Amino acid sequence: MILLLLGGAVCYNADEKNIWGYKMRNGCKIAALAGAMLFAFPFGACGENRETFAPFPSETETYLPQNEEPTLPQEEPISPKQEEPIPPQEEPTPPKQEEPVLPQEEPAPRAAKKTYIQTLVSGLNVRAGAGTGYAAVAQAEKGTLLAYAGKSGNWYETYYLGKKAYVSADSRYTALAEWETGDETAEKIIEEGTKLLGTPYVYGAVRLHDGKGTMLKNFTTAQFDCSSLMQYIFYKGAGILLDVTTRTQIKQGEKVEWKDIQRGDLLFFTNASRANKTGIERVGHVALYLGGNYILHTASDFAKIEQITPLRKSYFIEGRRI
Repeated sequence: MILLLLGGAVCYNADEKNIWGYKMRNGCKIAALAGAMLFAFPFGACGENRETFAPFPSETETYLPQNEEPTLPQEEPISPKQEEPIPPQEEPTPPKQEEPVLPQEEPAPRAAKKTYIQTLVSGLNVRAGAGTGYAAVAQAEKGTLLAYAGKSGNWYETYYLGKKAYVSADSRYTALAEWETGDETAEKIIEEGTKLLGTPYVYGAVRLHDGKGTMLKNFTTAQFDCSSLMQYIFYKGAGILLDVTTRTQIKQGEKVEWKDIQRGDLLFFTNASRANKTGIERVGHVALYLGGNYILHTASDFAKIEQITPLRKSYFIEGRRI
């Protein structure tokens, strides 16, 4: 490199002063070329042993700082995200199989009750008012029943001879008794019968009608025999036409055996004077069954509600449901 510079300088000067002329200028060119080749040759020859013969750096050589990669600010390591532990999943509980709700049967309606006054002594006074100061219109027999129509003080209200009457409510003389009611028709018929308790018995009393619906003259509620009483209360209570005698009434309705009788049925009996007869001629009495072995009827004295005695039961022929 130095020779090149010197050659260039000499040539410069020679060219400026024109000392050696044209030939010298051409010589300068040759010298510059030779210097350049001389500079290149040693460096090229050292390329094979670069580590052994590398020249020591001159103190005058200037070293450029190596381009270091810029130091980036150290980011704090991102800690792995702490995931919340997933609780073990329980197996889904299958929905509870509810038992099918069966339709509940409605409870049977409670049977209605009919209340009666039961007499506990013989000769019980039946009075026109609620008190001993009222006149006694009749006397009731022991064990018979009277209709219950309410209570006034210490007196039970009832019906007797078709009118309101009163008997003592003292437990020494009377008690209340209940019977299950029948159908609506039966209850209306029975109600009409209880209003006529105490009505005198008269054999062959005039009937209300002729059995076909034609009303008869001279009829009165002041007297009845057994068949005329049944004819009247069936018509008055339910508009039912019964025939005029027991021996024709027994042909109406549906036959009922003793074991099947129920409230509102007609019961037919024989009696001492007809017990030995045959066929229809055996029939001598009719009564209305109330239940509990009680019948409403009239026989020989007056209309009453009483129990069927063993003797009367022995006379039983059949029941009829109208």
